[in-house]
Amino acid sequence: MSLVLIAADLAAIAVLIALFLSRHHRRDLVVAYLGVNVGVLAVAAALSTMTASVGLGLGLFGVLSIIRLRSEELNQTEVAHYFAALALGLIGGIGVGMPALAMALMALVLVAVYVGDHPMVSRRTVRQDLLVDRAIVDRATLRAHVELLLGHEVTDVTVRRTDLVNDTTLVTVTSRADAATRATIAQTARVGS
Repeated sequence: MSLVLIAADLAAIAVLIALFLSRHHRRDLVVAYLGVNVGVLAVAAALSTMTASVGLGLGLFGVLSIIRLRSEELNQTEVAHYFAALALGLIGGIGVGMPALAMALMALVLVAVYVGDHPMVSRRTVRQDLLVDRAIVDRATLRAHVELLLGHEVTDVTVRRTDLVNDTTLVTVTSRADAATRATIAQTARVGS
């Protein structure tokens, strides 16, 4: 794997993240995308420098891909850290022929998780599930109702379930978070439980 390909991959993931953020406002997923991308890049580069069978490579990726299925429920940041830890272990454990390459790949994984999980990236949005005590099918009305309930502007409302029989709507809300907003959300969550 050449440095040109590594640079191209990093540029591509940066564009993907920029597109995703501009459309979905889920800054908490930045660390997951960076961790998974750079982790897979590092493991693939490590596997390409040694004489390993295709079956070994596919088996390793299969094990890595079931993290979410085999573990307790983790948030996206935790999944990224978990994946990065696995990638680091694999890079160190599979005996990459050039130690300098292995160390550089490990550093790349660590830098990616550091950058993706930095407070400047992830602190600006808050994501929470909310059970609204009304069945609201109109998106604009639902968004206005959720903003009224929370007391601040939301960037995205995703309907997970509308129950017309029990007159409830389950939504996932993403909002920009400053200190006052986080305090309001925490207070709302305590009152609602």
